[in-house]
Amino acid sequence: MSVDAVVRPDQVTLGVLISRVSREEVDAAVEVCGVREQRSDGKLPAHVAVYLTLGLTLFPDDDYTEVAARVTGSLDRFGCWDAGWSVSTSSAITQARKRLGRRVFDEVFARTCGPVAGGSGPTASVAALGTARGSFLRRWRLLAIDGFTVDVPDSAANAAEFGYAGSGENRSAYPKARVVALAECGTHAFVAAEIDAYAVGEKTLAQRLYPRLRGDELLVADRGFHSWQAWDTAVASGAALVWRAPTQLDLPVVRVLPDGTWITVLIRPTVRGARRERLLAAARAGADLTDVDTVPDAFDEQGLPVVHLARVVEYTVPDRVGNGTGEVITLITSIVDPHDARADELAAAYHERWEEETGNDQLKTHLRGPGRVLRSRLPDLVHQEIRAYLIVHHAITALIAEASAAADIDPDRISFTRVLRLIRRTATGTADIPPSGLD
Repeated sequence: MSVDAVVRPDQVTLGVLISRVSREEVDAAVEVCGVREQRSDGKLPAHVAVYLTLGLTLFPDDDYTEVAARVTGSLDRFGCWDAGWSVSTSSAITQARKRLGRRVFDEVFARTCGPVAGGSGPTASVAALGTARGSFLRRWRLLAIDGFTVDVPDSAANAAEFGYAGSGENRSAYPKARVVALAECGTHAFVAAEIDAYAVGEKTLAQRLYPRLRGDELLVADRGFHSWQAWDTAVASGAALVWRAPTQLDLPVVRVLPDGTWITVLIRPTVRGARRERLLAAARAGADLTDVDTVPDAFDEQGLPVVHLARVVEYTVPDRVGNGTGEVITLITSIVDPHDARADELAAAYHERWEEETGNDQLKTHLRGPGRVLRSRLPDLVHQEIRAYLIVHHAITALIAEASAAADIDPDRISFTRVLRLIRRTATGTADIPPSGLD
């Protein structure tokens, strides 16, 4: 589908950032974080520093002052720039970013990077932006979780904060930051993310994300994310789960359902021996495992559950690896009633997790550039820059989703790369910045 046929020229200027990341939300984030500047001190205003940092991710090949010339021109047209301000040097921009700190961009992301694909519910597949294929399974919004790493400049501060992959002769050339994010499957929009050092594993970062899930969401995840603690935390959020089971996971059969799926129990690994057998017997007898008076063994000393019912969906994907054999996929889901979701629906939902891979590729390969190292030599600025990439990616995917909904097509039919090129091409205006101030 031609981008020009569904995306208006006025939609693809830097205004896409200002419309999605409004001045009001930026000012609110600045206020919450306590980094608002004094108007009389002559320093670059905080909201301009935020938009400049976002602009740096749109133009990774340009230096600070060239990006400033582009971005401030757009800010001028949208009433976010004052002719009395000036961007004198790259150093001035760096100092403005330092004054912001890392929390401002966390706050901006939280305020502006919400769900894109419309409201969930019975009509979600046909309402608002529900034309995005794979956005919903019945009443649930489909989310996926995945991680990626980012190369950062090899400064002493970054090395100390983020660390390297490998060691000795096999050590990576640059320090690496690790990112784990939740993404909306139908639109590829990132809706939550955690950033930390390379040594902090994906499971650890994911554990921080699970409490943010909502009851109208369904999270799909690969087997690498499963653990008792992960499942327990995620299911406590009220969200539905469809995760691939690790090969070694013991899934005892409690009862077989008419559709061929079966109910199992997930038991905390520290529960063993006779207590574990009593829990299995209680589950098979149909006892209420959520009632401490009925099954005391189902809770620990703090009153927290040590067992969860789950449903197992098992199927074969033929010739998955191209060697003529099939691969058995075993899914576990918190949706235990087949009337709430059929086995084929759950299998299809699980395979939508690959959509987050597309989102990761859009950010890393097309927006940032393949193999590109970030600009920031200080850890706070690295956090800013990564958040800025996530925010800008979200703004672009939201624009694509809106345009696709208006044209009644799937967002996947609109090229992310072409929209990004249009945004970059149309961001040519400059504000009244003295030439002597651009070194």
